[in-house]
Amino acid sequence: MKPSKEFLALAQQASKNVAHTDIETLARWQEEQRDFLLIDVREQSEWDNGHLPDAIHLSRGIIERDIVARVPDFEHILVLYCGAGPRSSLAGESLQKMGYRNIISLDGGFMAWKQADYAVVTSN
Repeated sequence: MKPSKEFLALAQQASKNVAHTDIETLARWQEEQRDFLLIDVREQSEWDNGHLPDAIHLSRGIIERDIVARVPDFEHILVLYCGAGPRSSLAGESLQKMGYRNIISLDGGFMAWKQADYAVVTSN
């Protein structure tokens, strides 16, 4: 389904309020074993079809409900990704409103990661 212009406008506004990184930087951080948590905010079916190595899954629908139990440290660096970027920006803005201070959204999301031929993990 094609996203509505209203959704895209909302996501674009959220994107202005969240820090971003690119796939090359994220790959380097993983290689350097930097201390951050990678969170996939996509739906379960998307996760099952492939996700980034070392990621945990907290979909957009439950992340606000479950994040504090998973990450009680509001200073911890959280890198969020979705399919292409809009949902991770929305989730990131929401987590910032909850008090998390180090939120980063992955530009291009899973699609950019996969297109660049970085490793992908499948749950199936």
